[in-house]
Amino acid sequence: MSSPNPAGVVRSALAEIAKALGHEHRIELIEQLAQGPRSVEAIAERVGLSVANASQHLQQLRRSGLVTAQRSGKRVIYSLAEASAADIVTLLGSLRHVAERAVTSMERVVAEYFHARDHFEPMAATELVIRLREGSVMLLDVRPEDEFGLGHLPGALNIPLSQLEQRLSDLPRDQQIVAYCRGPYCVLSFEAVAALRANGFNVRRFADGFPEWKAAGLPIEAAA
Repeated sequence: MSSPNPAGVVRSALAEIAKALGHEHRIELIEQLAQGPRSVEAIAERVGLSVANASQHLQQLRRSGLVTAQRSGKRVIYSLAEASAADIVTLLGSLRHVAERAVTSMERVVAEYFHARDHFEPMAATELVIRLREGSVMLLDVRPEDEFGLGHLPGALNIPLSQLEQRLSDLPRDQQIVAYCRGPYCVLSFEAVAALRANGFNVRRFADGFPEWKAAGLPIEAAA
């Protein structure tokens, strides 16, 4: 009996990962877990799935080795596979870049929705690191409070998008604000930037999000 073709084994492994990512709900679940471990119930509520449906998708991600699960009392806590968490975030970024150029519907929505709300060049991580060191910007995290508690950029102020209009007085008008959320195409930061500019604030959007910042090995903070 002949040994398996090494190249074939590699391609099969790649196909297994591609299959695991082959559903928009599973990609959304990974985006959520990239921020920190979550229970099935919590993550199902966040993405608008039933617990049973979310559990099925998470099980497929677990079989592919992309996520791990650990029981805590009566709850099952899922997280990205620790050894490859940063690579998984990078992989999603690469998929986004390919889709921007290859998928017509994505190219259209990027132009009509995202660019329409923020046509200014977003701030790259390299620039943001320098600006934070100088103390010349204020970070605004517009994710929900529970996501902020899992981890956030150092010194960031958390004002969920749903509370932004009521808390404009908490924001400085004499300093540039940099808003961020879950990633490059997280609608929360785009909506926040549009709303703040409409109210006269000097604001830019961080080009990435908390998962990409964390995956790059940059410093983060978490709630006690």
